[in-house]
Amino acid sequence: MTKWQNKEQLTELTISLVEYASVTGSEEEIGIMEFVEYELSKLGYFKNHPDHLHTHYTEDGRKFVTALVKSKKPTAKTIILMGHLDVVDIEGYGEWKHLAFRPRELTKQMLEQAYQLPKTVQEDLKADEWLFGRGTMDMKGGVALCLSMIELAAEGHFEGNLLFVGVPDEEVDSAGMRSATPVLVEYEKRYNLKYILCWNTEPGFSKYPGDNSYYIYQGSIGKMLPGFYCYGKEAHVAEPFSGLNGNFMASVLTSVIELNPHLTEQAGNERTPPPSTLMQKDLKTDYSVQIPLNAVSVYNLLTMEKSVDEVTNDLLKVARSAAKKMLTIYEDREKTFSNNLDYKPEHRKINVMTYKELWNQALRIKGKEDVERLISLVHSTDTLADERERTIQIVNHIAALCKELTPMIVLFYAPPYYPPVSSKKNTFVEKLTRKLTHIAQQEGSVNLDTVQYFPGLSDLSYTSLEEPASKLNTLIENMPVWGQGYDLPLEAMEKLNMPVINFGPAGKDPHSWTERLNITQSFGKFPEIMKKGLEEAFK
Repeated sequence: MTKWQNKEQLTELTISLVEYASVTGSEEEIGIMEFVEYELSKLGYFKNHPDHLHTHYTEDGRKFVTALVKSKKPTAKTIILMGHLDVVDIEGYGEWKHLAFRPRELTKQMLEQAYQLPKTVQEDLKADEWLFGRGTMDMKGGVALCLSMIELAAEGHFEGNLLFVGVPDEEVDSAGMRSATPVLVEYEKRYNLKYILCWNTEPGFSKYPGDNSYYIYQGSIGKMLPGFYCYGKEAHVAEPFSGLNGNFMASVLTSVIELNPHLTEQAGNERTPPPSTLMQKDLKTDYSVQIPLNAVSVYNLLTMEKSVDEVTNDLLKVARSAAKKMLTIYEDREKTFSNNLDYKPEHRKINVMTYKELWNQALRIKGKEDVERLISLVHSTDTLADERERTIQIVNHIAALCKELTPMIVLFYAPPYYPPVSSKKNTFVEKLTRKLTHIAQQEGSVNLDTVQYFPGLSDLSYTSLEEPASKLNTLIENMPVWGQGYDLPLEAMEKLNMPVINFGPAGKDPHSWTERLNITQSFGKFPEIMKKGLEEAFK
């Protein structure tokens, strides 16, 4: 008797998964992994092959699950099914926060108070096919589909091996997948596997408001997290023109970078969204009437085909342009202010450099031993658990050793880094995509549009490395915490180098309080599409 093969069963499984409040970094993020392992252990296959079902630990003590089902017909052909089980926080739910992880009750509440909801949500509620709650769409519905396929494999359905990988931390640093990648390499040898495809089940993302299309993705977009550290010149607020405000510097940088179309990238008919500020602040710890000396801004920058070196050069050009703009504004205002005063504004210069260049200057001034001792001190500070904050403080401490370079703007990179990955030119993926499109139309009257890059970021980024690891040297040299709490399993990624696709359930409003899953499409039609897609892939 099967557990996860029809709409009702898959809905119940998804509800059970959503009821774990597995916000990234929480205890329940660990608990949900134990639940998934327990549910899989009930399948007859894993009772007979307990060594094919494992929980593993990440470096920070969290867990991820692997479940391998080998075909009755001996073969090395293996498809990886993957998904993450962590979710973002629920602050946006407001007065309904207590219902965020209770899909039945939340959906009922939505129906009863539909008048409070956006019109698009009201329209969806008219059809009894939506399940609301944090994680329904992103991405516990997708994990439910993975488990459904594993159950089919356990019944001997496929002529190939299926390996499920369920990971934590996708929403923050992808610690789960970064730990899982070397395990996948090790499994190839241990179980005599040949990975022919990695199938992620993230949901499709709408391209614009009101977009009801369904998508299959042949890759996943890349992400870099560049930051700019601005070190000005101290001054009393009564004498602002004798200094240079770090906040002013950061604000001008953001005005140049925010939504800048020249920092986007085109690949075919797809284009990355423009960069946006994720963090901007000064580094003063207490109130005073001294102008903020230093400030920092961090930006989300998505990539497709550009190399790290190309991106770095683009960012340095923008920073130099912003520095000129800062000085122009500053000098114009100073001239206007000083019209009736007996002084002449001084000429200023702002140095623009990379963290690597700053580091080299610090080594020349203080020596390697003193600089590394300073870095160790920052790493030992318990209050800096967040990788972004540690990154900023390292740059701040190193910059303090190089005051002769001030005022300055320093480009650095913070975690996480998601390499772009694409299988658009892979003939196997091209053929499979066409087959899936045909199957979707035939089985469920579902029209699938093919897109090269999944836009929402995913753990597919860690299944391959499209460029040699040496091409990432600029990133590594300018990421202060690389090798000190954050890195990528580059060697394992190069070894895996497998084709990828992303096709998952249908939903709307990920990360929003109106997040919802279309259970009619996701669990009524998509399981059959996925099953037949796997059958085709194994042929």
